[in-house]
Amino acid sequence: MIPVHLNAVATAVPPNVLEQPDVERRVHTQFGDSAVVARLLPVFANTGIERRYSCVPIEWYYDEHRWPDRNALYRESALALIEQAASLALERAGLAAASIDAIVSVSTTGIATPSLDALLMERLPFGRRTARVPIVGLGCVGGALGLARAADLVRSKSFANILFVGVECCTLWFRRNDITKSNIVATALFGDGAAAAILSHAGSGPRLTAAGEYTFPRSLDIMGWDVADDGLQAIFSRDIPALVQRELRPLLDDFLARHALEIADIDCFLSHPGGTKVLDALESAFGIAPGSLHDSRAILREYGNMSSVTLLFVLERALREGALAQPGVRRALLSAMGPGFTAAFLALER
Repeated sequence: MIPVHLNAVATAVPPNVLEQPDVERRVHTQFGDSAVVARLLPVFANTGIERRYSCVPIEWYYDEHRWPDRNALYRESALALIEQAASLALERAGLAAASIDAIVSVSTTGIATPSLDALLMERLPFGRRTARVPIVGLGCVGGALGLARAADLVRSKSFANILFVGVECCTLWFRRNDITKSNIVATALFGDGAAAAILSHAGSGPRLTAAGEYTFPRSLDIMGWDVADDGLQAIFSRDIPALVQRELRPLLDDFLARHALEIADIDCFLSHPGGTKVLDALESAFGIAPGSLHDSRAILREYGNMSSVTLLFVLERALREGALAQPGVRRALLSAMGPGFTAAFLALER
């Protein structure tokens, strides 16, 4: 089998910092002292998040913004972020943009046609024959599945170097007149960011050795976005932690067995941090001690949930200073879940 080396990972965030206590105070001021708000405000303290990053300053949310304005900001901000992340990934991999054979791009929080990869080709000197593979609609599972699709391209023998880029501008879709649980929970959880990775058939980086996914039947209403007049409305099911506890371990064991592995072969776990309850459920499903998902919890605390790209932030941290930088750690399991409802796994070996 053609090897797939992960030769670089890089991330980027916008300049505006959202401190969690400040966001909570401003949401309280915006929505008032209703019983609904009083019941939901504790979610800000319970997320485990200290700060996040936003494409716009917090004062922007005081005014009304319709779809065209929000989406124009998405295109502008998303492009700037992926240019920053892609440039850094290329530098870390020691590659010129012209060496990239294909760009796989993932995003769910806006619409861009031409797609973001085409816009990026006007910013960086990629070859004009570079293949474009834009993927939309994957939400929080997009980082894992985007890496898997990029790895498939490398294994096809037609592409030597693949650039994967992901970007999400979740905070642009806060709806200032929507006093619902889903809107307030989204306001407490989501941040903005971008990530990039270089996957190649040669190199010294760790190898992506296996990937798999499972889409649950009759699960389309568990997670996603609804389109409203003034933006995107988040869909969350309260049953996600219970679903993880009940269903994830058999799926993981099946994935590992199909690749001649078992849970004892995994030295560390790197998971998309959807929230603290989901991380608790993941630790239980993996059979590891509570609090063991150190890299995932650190990224959630410092950046919030950035949908698809959060797993790449976890991976970058693990490689540079976290679990994958520790002596004796050889094999990692990457995992994420998102709209579909889909669970995805990847095996990474140093």
